[in-house]
Amino acid sequence: MLDWESSFEIVQSLIEVYPHVDLDEVGIDQLRQWIIALPDFRDDPAFANEGILTGILREWFEEVSAL
Repeated sequence: MLDWESSFEIVQSLIEVYPHVDLDEVGIDQLRQWIIALPDFRDDPAFANEGILTGILREWFEEVSAL
């Protein structure tokens, strides 16, 4: 199960689902929708804020850059 505190696991799932996405083109609202749509995501969408989403996007960028 994924929740907003599972940022590493969320990023791993996003990398699987969107392997070729240009992260410079991903907006916060789009990211929120993609996370909520993940099959294992079970948290309340209302709990997401810009800080959480920006942190997830930053972590995603770092993970992809390390590959």
